[in-house]
Amino acid sequence: MRDRGPHGRDVASDHARIEPGPGNAGMPRSRTRCAPTKASSFAASAAASFAARVLAWFESHGRHDLPWQHPRTPYRVWLSEVMLQQTQVATVIPYFERFVHELPDLRALAQADGDRVLALWAGLGYYSRARNLHRAAQLCVERHDGELPDGFEVLAALPGIGRSTAGAILAQAHGTRLPILDGNVRRVLARHAGIDGDVQAAGTQRALWALAESLLPHARLAEYTQAIMDLGATVCRRADPRCGACPVAADCVALREGRTAELPRRKVARALATRETTILVLRDGAGRQLLERRPPSGIWGGLWSLPECAPGIDLATHLAREFGLRARTTRALPPFVHAFTHFRLRATPVCIEIDATRTRVGDSDSQRWVDAAALDALGLPQPVRRLLNQLKEDAS
Repeated sequence: MRDRGPHGRDVASDHARIEPGPGNAGMPRSRTRCAPTKASSFAASAAASFAARVLAWFESHGRHDLPWQHPRTPYRVWLSEVMLQQTQVATVIPYFERFVHELPDLRALAQADGDRVLALWAGLGYYSRARNLHRAAQLCVERHDGELPDGFEVLAALPGIGRSTAGAILAQAHGTRLPILDGNVRRVLARHAGIDGDVQAAGTQRALWALAESLLPHARLAEYTQAIMDLGATVCRRADPRCGACPVAADCVALREGRTAELPRRKVARALATRETTILVLRDGAGRQLLERRPPSGIWGGLWSLPECAPGIDLATHLAREFGLRARTTRALPPFVHAFTHFRLRATPVCIEIDATRTRVGDSDSQRWVDAAALDALGLPQPVRRLLNQLKEDAS
């Protein structure tokens, strides 16, 4: 599911992760050491200057009061980094605070019911992140004495943790000297060094990773990691960058060449297609709601949701065939549109009061009759929850 930022921006613009696959999740290969040259000494000096300027800016202008910074434990850093994949900081903060209030440590997360984890996540989108987080916590209990590993290779192999997320966790929680390459850092580096080419292309990513590693300071890694992310999020913004406030503007290639709007370069986005569906709001005589669990993959994966059917089909026939139900009353509601990453969904809800004397639907792992009071404990897609809440308000 694609969430939108407070200004309608694509959520990937604030904290999107570039996570390579298993084949390239490891650290860059070591190079043979050679005697230093004037060129290498200059490069080292330039890298030190870059890091020093970013850190000096961070002291006065960086974000020092984010909830996962106090305390900055491996679990809290990990949770924040996963939540921040594809989602803006301002959106994440209330979800993070609610999540750690109920599941304050890794063991609590590992022992939690999957539905509860999804309920806490509902609204953040990209629900595979929540499932991977839950599974990774269980693996840490099974294999790592209930602790998040502090070794790069082992950490990066856990579900939902790739190279950038592992580097961010270890740098911030342990001060390990590892680079990250989230959307903010990618934008800063591509503009500052004038790196051209599609940022999703393997060659461009290799260049960015090499540059990110070369610019790392030898101390204050936790601060530097947060600093360069903050720089991208608040100054080197995707649109309308604040170059006058940038600590590394003096030697920024994109600024000098007037290319800040071009870099980093991405493929031209295709127009989103629109799909249509009919959402069935089925209620029995006791006011219970029929929910179905979504498949584990695909949109709203693993969440409980309302049944759907193709637009234009005969509802009486569909209800009898699929559920053994007969409608007493039906009422169509105005359609709504919800945007996902690759398409828009136009959904038309239909409220149906059913004849409870004719039903073969019972509670199971895939279907469930739910009282209104129990809905908050389940992971529901945000548009579905809004719809049900609105219907509840209208009935009161």
